[in-house]
Amino acid sequence: MLAAILIFALASFPQAFSQEVGEIGGERSIEAESGHELQVHCSRERSRAAWKVIDEYLMPFVEQERYQIPSKCRLHPSNDLFRDQEQHKINYDFNQWQCGYCKKSFRAEKYLDQHFDNRHFDRLNVTDGKCLADLCGALHCDHVMDSRSVKKTRCNLAATAKNRHLCEVHVTSLVPYILHMILFSFVELFLRQFCDAVTCSGKKKIFPKGGKVSLNS
Repeated sequence: MLAAILIFALASFPQAFSQEVGEIGGERSIEAESGHELQVHCSRERSRAAWKVIDEYLMPFVEQERYQIPSKCRLHPSNDLFRDQEQHKINYDFNQWQCGYCKKSFRAEKYLDQHFDNRHFDRLNVTDGKCLADLCGALHCDHVMDSRSVKKTRCNLAATAKNRHLCEVHVTSLVPYILHMILFSFVELFLRQFCDAVTCSGKKKIFPKGGKVSLNS
């Protein structure tokens, strides 16, 4: 399976590199309007869930094996549109949040998110940042989101097949970099940890290799 995917990637590059993993397949747009106002068509909540999955179920293995994720890879932290803002959240308690930029306090994270949108929009990574929410189809974001905010729907075979294909396309787009860095095992890890379970059968376990908690226990 891995060999076939790698052969396909080498044959189709750079076309594969131009495609991205996503529930709708394309990048979300960031439009500059009058003054400094920005219109960002990207879900902060789902982007946060995508990063949580990456941090919990991918980065521990990356650090353990001392991999180096290419900077052009969508999974690289520097490519997250909201990363700087998220890193400037201070959570003292369940209902006590503080802005790391101006030290203003809030009773809930959603109010801090609104504050970032209104007062610190200049901290968005609009130069290189991408919408991590577009990766949710491959990263199983719903698995880590609050179940109350996730609408349970019947599995869509066509959408699931598309997400699985895009999941595999994304990881194979790294092949030129992986060949250079001898990191074939990273491709294998990503396929097993994420792509295999993008199915409606329910037979494949999500994150079969575990994550941060299981590695540290």
